[in-house]
Amino acid sequence: MPYEAISVFDIFKIGVGPSSSHTLGPWRAAQRFVQMLQDKNLLFNVVSARVLLYGSLAKTGKGHGTDIAVQLGLCGDDPVTFAVDQIDAKIHDISSMKKIVLLGLHEVSFDPAEDIEFLKTESLPFHPNAVTFLADLKNGNSIYETYYSIGGGFVVKEGEEQNSKEVKQLPFPIEKADDLLHWCMKTGLSISEVVAENELIWHSEQETKEGIMKIWQVMKESMYTGCHTDGTLPGGLHVKRRAYNLNKKLLNGAAESNYDEWLNAIRSGGKDFKYILDWVSCFALAVNEVNASFGRVVTAPTNGAAGVIPAVLQYYIAFCTDGLTKNQIDEKILQFFLTSSEMGSIFKKGATLSAAMGGCQAEIGVSSAMAAGGLTECLGGSQRQAMMAAEIAMEHHLGLTCDPIAGLVQVPCIERNTMGAIKAITASQLALQSMPDYAKVSLDAVVKTMWQTALDMNYKYKETSDGGLAINVPLSLPEC
Repeated sequence: MPYEAISVFDIFKIGVGPSSSHTLGPWRAAQRFVQMLQDKNLLFNVVSARVLLYGSLAKTGKGHGTDIAVQLGLCGDDPVTFAVDQIDAKIHDISSMKKIVLLGLHEVSFDPAEDIEFLKTESLPFHPNAVTFLADLKNGNSIYETYYSIGGGFVVKEGEEQNSKEVKQLPFPIEKADDLLHWCMKTGLSISEVVAENELIWHSEQETKEGIMKIWQVMKESMYTGCHTDGTLPGGLHVKRRAYNLNKKLLNGAAESNYDEWLNAIRSGGKDFKYILDWVSCFALAVNEVNASFGRVVTAPTNGAAGVIPAVLQYYIAFCTDGLTKNQIDEKILQFFLTSSEMGSIFKKGATLSAAMGGCQAEIGVSSAMAAGGLTECLGGSQRQAMMAAEIAMEHHLGLTCDPIAGLVQVPCIERNTMGAIKAITASQLALQSMPDYAKVSLDAVVKTMWQTALDMNYKYKETSDGGLAINVPLSLPEC
């Protein structure tokens, strides 16, 4: 049976906000285009370049920073390492000089105002997120390639067989939740152990551990930064950052100057329900405020939903690890990421991670399901309970629309991360207190239903800003 082999590091990618499909994907596509030019010895024959954005990339591209992303990608900059505080200066230089240095090697004429076209009335059939790169050559010929940003930072080139790459022979091939359950039952392994065995196809055990801890480090930094940054988000909506004041209020004067001190201060506040609830919201707000301001975050599985996973894992570490050593907590972190990544992988294979294809159920819904599954295993739940938790979380996100006001990943996106995190925790608790044998809805059934819902959903609610809150809230009205 054919299956798609997806690594944990395909689901969790370090990048720059505000959107995995509209920022990270086009950025990666631009990188691939200029690398192709170099590989074909055409780079130094280019005299000018153009970018055509279609569908959802055109309609919400400005608010999502698609124009910025493609310019940085054409320059050959890497979203994992590029200094985010240098973005504005570099984009300003390109605009003012009307020149761009392809792959950092070859300068050509490029005026972003003229050479990046937002074709809002045109859409390509394969996927709503399409971008075409064109390069004019010295001999008068042109070369072009079209790419599709299919969600979560995944990119497909037009005409490229999705299965053209060598299929990795995983020890435990998984296409659906039933496959995962089959291997767990046959081997007695937990979900995270099954995923860890599959991951050995790509990386050694030590490389996987180091990679996951690097992912968690970026998440911690985005949470801490968001909780310690005041002000207003960019983009024109004048949305006030909330994590800063909420963090300050909850700490109640406690002194801290780094993440570890901050975590200890959080723990010292006790375990009152309202206190924990406020912190979970604060964690999620913080990450997505960083995301909304072109900060560095991790797709989980997307940028728009980047706050759910770190908020739920931070909740677990801060409030559920009494008596555990640091090494034991690190092992739980690995379990969390391995388990949650497989939940996300199952949704990608059976449905979509793209809001432009499926609405916000494909982002916040999937992230909530991922977090619920990961948390459940960390809390001692069985394989069936972890999958039940993921199902519960998605079941109550079905039909969630994507209607960003002004095309910005701010309203209602930031608050939705808090709701997704809370739903994940609730779903986990429900699963832990339930007998999965009596469940009426399977994880595979909810994945299938999500995809059917995505296909039926009106295009206005698929990241176009043509419907919902995007047309019913005055642009001058702040979120709070």
